[in-house]
Amino acid sequence: MYVRRRRRTLLTGAAVAALLAGTTGAAVADSTPAPSSTPTGDGARALCKRASKIDHRIDRALKRLNAGAGQRGSIARLQQRVDNAKSAGHSEIATYLQDRLTFRKSLVTTLEQRQKDLAEVENWCKDHNGGAS
Repeated sequence: MYVRRRRRTLLTGAAVAALLAGTTGAAVADSTPAPSSTPTGDGARALCKRASKIDHRIDRALKRLNAGAGQRGSIARLQQRVDNAKSAGHSEIATYLQDRLTFRKSLVTTLEQRQKDLAEVENWCKDHNGGAS
């Protein structure tokens, strides 16, 4: 009989603890404010802070894309691969690589435009105290 009472007490205590933990957790969850789903600003300060790093990354990507055939990721290297595939008669491979080459060439113009836009952002940041005002 002592074992039964002990087990019943233990199970009752565990049930009460679980009930209290569930109630407390729900009350805590309800009392915390929900995060705002819309931004409160335009992120100018953060963008001004990271502008030089972004500019460095764009420069590095453009340098890689415009490098010679010996550089992995360059347009010249991919063009050489397209030419090799065509000369070997691998038309499917050549088509696939040509599509990649077309995208990579368009990427250069996109990055150059971003670089121009970023230069304007950096000028704006200088004029507006790093985005603080």
